Amino acid sequence: MLTAADRTLTAREKVRQVLDCNAASEAMALAGLRARHPQASERELRLRLAAQRLGRPLMIAAFGWDPERSGDG
Repeated sequence: MLTAADRTLTAREKVRQVLDCNAASEAMALAGLRARHPQASERELRLRLAAQRLGRPLMIAAFGWDPERSGDG
């Protein structure tokens, strides 16, 4: 939903808002992954984050990493 303020933003400002929202979303997703996998390395957390977006079949095909298996492979 657009507000009156949104209509006055420049393209650069709109892109910045989108990037800020994406960064906040990623931070929240990583926080959830850290809570569910407290022993996971940073690499494993990043792989799990990618798996949330890409899905298990693509993670296995593209990276040879199965998100249902623990560890950073």
